[in-house]
Amino acid sequence: MRSIWNGAISFGLVSIPIKLVNATENHSIHFRQIHLADGGRIRYRKVCELDEEEVSGGEIGKAYEDADGTMIPITDEDLAQLPLPTAKTIEIVAFVPADEIDPLQMDAAYYLSANGVPAAKPYTLLREALKRSNKVAVAKYALRGRERLGMLRVVDDVIAMHGLLWPDEIRAPEGVAPDGDVTVRDAELDLADALMDTLGEVDMDSLHDDYREAVEELIAAKASGEAVRPSESEDSGGGKVIDLIAALESSVRAAKKSRGEGEGEADAEGKEDMADVHPIKKKTRQKSTPKSTGTKKSTASTAKKTTQKKTTTKSTSSASSSSKGRSSANSAKKQTSSGSRSSTKKKTAAPRKRASA
Repeated sequence: MRSIWNGAISFGLVSIPIKLVNATENHSIHFRQIHLADGGRIRYRKVCELDEEEVSGGEIGKAYEDADGTMIPITDEDLAQLPLPTAKTIEIVAFVPADEIDPLQMDAAYYLSANGVPAAKPYTLLREALKRSNKVAVAKYALRGRERLGMLRVVDDVIAMHGLLWPDEIRAPEGVAPDGDVTVRDAELDLADALMDTLGEVDMDSLHDDYREAVEELIAAKASGEAVRPSESEDSGGGKVIDLIAALESSVRAAKKSRGEGEGEADAEGKEDMADVHPIKKKTRQKSTPKSTGTKKSTASTAKKTTQKKTTTKSTSSASSSSKGRSSANSAKKQTSSGSRSSTKKKTAAPRKRASA
């Protein structure tokens, strides 16, 4: 990687020659301005406003504009004569715990590379000292014409430096918080905790810029002459007043579904949460309470009458069945007696015939 600055780290009386290398890179897609009528590129030229002539880079210098508009020329020689001890040095001023650095101060990131073989030993010494102390180094350095604040920490086996904004460059968050007192219920916090647990952690290396990929596909399609189909964008619901509880419940179910967890369990949990959280609907007929008492009484009397009828019917049916049984028994007796009588007559008639013979 190409270095953008050469200097040294001042660690007490120890000087460590280093090279400054950019630790980040910009993958944004840049566009050019064109003339819509003919597609010609629009370019900017540096023109002097006094003689209206174009000026080359070698003819351009620096100046400070005073409040009344007066231009005060400042040359590179003027700046070089300033007593700036950090002009070519990263001067460590303190070692502090990392949590004492406000993330709002974080700016550009750089890697510090040991410049030459003699720098390897002191470089390694500082790296291991930072590792063992679990602290970061606060330093001053000069870059691009101004003195800056930096934080040195260890990344793998390399010392990295984060440019920091000066404390007076951080604006106070006045008028940013919501106006008025906003109360958050425990049920809402519980659902928010459940959503956080469901989303869990993420592998930072798996995150990528979806918009940049879409722009690249658009450029490739237009370059090949293909028709560009508009993508279907989902409505995120931004700016709408929503039911916070319902939104949290839906978010938890969606997060569980995206992670392949059981949909049935998620639905059941969501329903239980909804039953616990949502208010019960009021009854529309509150005046019908006395009538319901009368209805219960009439229902009870009707049940009693039905029971009595059933009892009467059962007794009647049992009586009829018993009478039928008695009549059938009597008829059976009559048939038996008549049968016995006829058989007796037959037996009596038989001897008479034999006598006549």
